[in-house]
Amino acid sequence: MRKKNYFAGPSVLPVEVLEQIRDNIVDYRGEGLSMIEASHRGGMFEEMYDECLASFRRLLGIGDDYDVYFLGGGATLQFTMIPLNFLTEGKVADYCKTGSWANKAASDAQKIGKVNVIFDGKESGYTTLPDPATLRPSENSAYLYLCANETIGGIEWKSFPDTGSVPLIADMSSDILSRPVDVSRFAMIYGGVQKNLGPAGATFIIMRKDMLERRRENLTAYMDYGLHSKEKGLYNTPPVFSIWAVKLVLDWIERNGGLQGMDRRAEEKSGLIYSVIDSSDFFRSPVDKAVRSRMNIVFRLPSEELEARFISESKAEGMLGLKGHRSVGGLRASLYNALPLEDVKALADFMVEFERKNG
Repeated sequence: MRKKNYFAGPSVLPVEVLEQIRDNIVDYRGEGLSMIEASHRGGMFEEMYDECLASFRRLLGIGDDYDVYFLGGGATLQFTMIPLNFLTEGKVADYCKTGSWANKAASDAQKIGKVNVIFDGKESGYTTLPDPATLRPSENSAYLYLCANETIGGIEWKSFPDTGSVPLIADMSSDILSRPVDVSRFAMIYGGVQKNLGPAGATFIIMRKDMLERRRENLTAYMDYGLHSKEKGLYNTPPVFSIWAVKLVLDWIERNGGLQGMDRRAEEKSGLIYSVIDSSDFFRSPVDKAVRSRMNIVFRLPSEELEARFISESKAEGMLGLKGHRSVGGLRASLYNALPLEDVKALADFMVEFERKNG
């Protein structure tokens, strides 16, 4: 019997995708070898890769003026690649420090060039976000950077700032394809796939092509977005297994209503858990209601002893990954696209019963 998986990443995948991988891992579509054995130069890999990129474009409505490809190194590598390419001499980069991941990105950028912290949520404990309409890029800004959804703090941008001619760059690792997004408002969207799209190993890159004209010269090969654009992300051996799985997940999303379908699922699933929290004095969410994440729900109990008991008893019921991140403690339930509604209902029921016994 499968466990109920609330881990923040690597995280739950659709069962039918896992079954497709199982059925084709040895002999991919009768080709006589596995996809993960195939050369990434042409042949069945590149056919699958092109299908994957086409699905990504179709789901998000990405125009021809954008590149779409995958890289290795995780989203963390992008913390360096972005300023290395675009934070050129005489420019400043604007960063919204909204939690652990945005803060790490800002910290790396500061080692490369001049950074202006346009918002810092430290005073609130990173539990809220600014009104996007109040954010104005700096004079001579190279780009404005934000993390669309902070997995650790459980906050999510519901709308985005209008940056005018200044490029807007977003890390969407943990909420990509959970809702419709107007890609044309962004110069770049990127993210690790291991939260909402597939197994760990690949990072998706969506970049407006005119950004390449802004990049620094004399970059080393792998750090240069221009080279990756030219090579469609295949300059070196790509993370084949992860990309294959992403392709299957994208197919699953299309079969299940596309972004509108995922948006409805996210609203229903998160609503079940927030309803329990909001109707109780026992559970508490530290996050501003206006910006609470639908992907990562963080909550607390009256004591750390009760939180430890909650984790222990939920684990005994086959529920995994409910311990909060080590940096903040508490509890966290990640409700990514692939998590079945039935598993969310089971968690909500468990929470109600736990309060009845311990409240």
